[in-house]
Amino acid sequence: MENRFIVSSSPHIRSYESTGRIMRDVVIALLPATAAGIYYFGMGALKVIIVSIVAAVATEAIVQKLRNKPVTINDWSAVVTGLLLAFNIPSTAPWWLPAIGAIFAIAIVKQAFGGIGHNFMNPALAARAFLLASWPVQMTNWVSPGPDAVSTATPLALIQGVEATGQQLPSIMDLFIGNVGGCIGETSALALILGGIYLVYRGVITPRIPVIYILTVAVLTLIFGGFDFQYMIYHIFAGGLMLGAIYMATDYSSSPVTPKGQVIFALGCGIITTIIRMFGGYPEGVSYSILLMNVATPLIDKYTSPRIFGEVK
Repeated sequence: MENRFIVSSSPHIRSYESTGRIMRDVVIALLPATAAGIYYFGMGALKVIIVSIVAAVATEAIVQKLRNKPVTINDWSAVVTGLLLAFNIPSTAPWWLPAIGAIFAIAIVKQAFGGIGHNFMNPALAARAFLLASWPVQMTNWVSPGPDAVSTATPLALIQGVEATGQQLPSIMDLFIGNVGGCIGETSALALILGGIYLVYRGVITPRIPVIYILTVAVLTLIFGGFDFQYMIYHIFAGGLMLGAIYMATDYSSSPVTPKGQVIFALGCGIITTIIRMFGGYPEGVSYSILLMNVATPLIDKYTSPRIFGEVK
């Protein structure tokens, strides 16, 4: 009788995954893009990254202490939020900009709704939208890579004609490796793809959302761009599409849980991104498309959830 089986109520956990292990994998996946950002944009990028991470971790600890909750900074989720926020900020930003953004992301978007797993939108993207609306000049002060660091327009702004600077479009190779102006972590598509492959290999994400999201943008920009393949490639590799599709649209808390829901979510992100980029007054649409689809996620989950066995109307 001492070897009795003990049956507990569901759910029955069958995985050894933990939040800390998943978040550490995300940080590892982001290391190539981090290195690329520092290589291309120098100490300014390093300053923004450090300030953003420190502010995010400190805010999480302080808020949890004030709420008499266990301090969970060891799960690395605040580090991920701080790093992703830094990736969405130009290297020329003053130190207080990532600090305010990190405080907003953790205190307002994450902890105010109950902490990790309860936020209804991606904290880093919400903070980026907040910073862009509040300090648009500092958030769009792009510089070219290298020691000269002269002001420049992003490739998306150039192909859309938003900024008539007379600059030449960068080559596709420069666009792919990240040798272009833009936010710290969004320029190197190569580094972001390498990190995405690592996350898929580790089972942290599935390729469903990133692949469908990117393919949707590719098909729509090809159609509306007059079947200009170079124009399509620029839209794929330029801006925050790779960063958003791989690392932010796949956020567990704010994306659908069902496969069908993830397909709808990715299609919606791709359609809204293309509409904003091609017909809006702002050359980038990734952040706003993901945030809008984050808000729609509960509705998507509601109508795509499988029927419970034995359920009747």
